[in-house]
Amino acid sequence: MLDKHNLIIQTEQFVYEILKNESSGHDWWHIQRVRKIALIIGEKEQGDLFIIEMAALLHDIADEKLNESEEIGINKVKYWLQHLELDQEISFHILEIIQSMSFKGGNRPPVKTTEGQVVQDADRLDAIGAIGIARTFAYAGSKGDLIYDPELPYRKELTKQEYRNGKSTAINHFYEKLLKLSGTLNTETARKIAKERHVFMERFLEQFYNEWNGQL
Repeated sequence: MLDKHNLIIQTEQFVYEILKNESSGHDWWHIQRVRKIALIIGEKEQGDLFIIEMAALLHDIADEKLNESEEIGINKVKYWLQHLELDQEISFHILEIIQSMSFKGGNRPPVKTTEGQVVQDADRLDAIGAIGIARTFAYAGSKGDLIYDPELPYRKELTKQEYRNGKSTAINHFYEKLLKLSGTLNTETARKIAKERHVFMERFLEQFYNEWNGQL
């Protein structure tokens, strides 16, 4: 019989060792937040909580932002699932979720399963609100991007390549991604949570521009 608890503990340690010192906003604590909210949403949506938890734990191990290529990242997850000797169908489901959930400029087909929708929603919720704002500036700093440059307009239409490699700023990232996310969520539970976080970001931007323009 599958010892799910032990597999979760092993995977926790595997992910923690890789991401514990990651400073781009994709660290262990991001994983923990995504995992917690995914399990809350997953219970409401009656998804498979083991698959949801495993995918939430592993989703950034495969992220191409943290690897030399998307293929290398996915292979890390594949090798780990093989190491755990998981059933092939379960492994395939986890990999499918991870490969389909990323934003990548908004150029992605919808995820296919309840479990995939839940994990994607949880990850996107952690990209908005107060935590999302903090992560945006951490990520911009890790890439060498400026906080803001009024002479560099945000990009309205982005290919995956432009989204990953084009020149941007932390503030532009709100318009290129963060403010779009609440409209891409799959579950009603996530949409309810997102409303307050979305408004918080709008208020932050209003305050930011007031201070930037020297309004007292």
